[in-house]
Amino acid sequence: MIRRAKIGEIPEILTITKACAALMIRKGIFQWNEHYPSQNAFEKDIEREELFVLELDGSIIGTIVISTLMDEEYVPITWLTPNGNNLYIHRLSVHPKCQGLGHAQQLMDFAEKYAKANNFTSVRLDTFSQNKHNQKFYETRGYQKLGDIYFPKQSEHPFHCYELLL
Repeated sequence: MIRRAKIGEIPEILTITKACAALMIRKGIFQWNEHYPSQNAFEKDIEREELFVLELDGSIIGTIVISTLMDEEYVPITWLTPNGNNLYIHRLSVHPKCQGLGHAQQLMDFAEKYAKANNFTSVRLDTFSQNKHNQKFYETRGYQKLGDIYFPKQSEHPFHCYELLL
């Protein structure tokens, strides 16, 4: 079941994202670290009612942020559609013990159906340039790579921006 997250679930959510960060670091992918994703970011996501969790057998195993806010880092990108009627995906995670079972697909299906049902023009996101698995994941879903942005607190390497037309 996918539903909106509750403020009291942040410790459980951080356990998932920290486990994901540790796995990525072990694989040499320095996308997430001790600074990101943060408790503060998740608190703001919940305040805006944009953080969703995937529950399986009563336990949270994944997260996704579905937002209407465009981060200022995205401004320089030449998007396929005009700004203003787009959804942005952030902080997609599935606990490592549950990866490879289609849960990330399920979360993305949910976000894309949400976007279509609410008449958004497109779905936008970014993924780390050193994370080839994620790039393939989004490209297989039909997302088009458009340009690069940087998050210096996370990495010296760029993040690729993607957009899916609906």
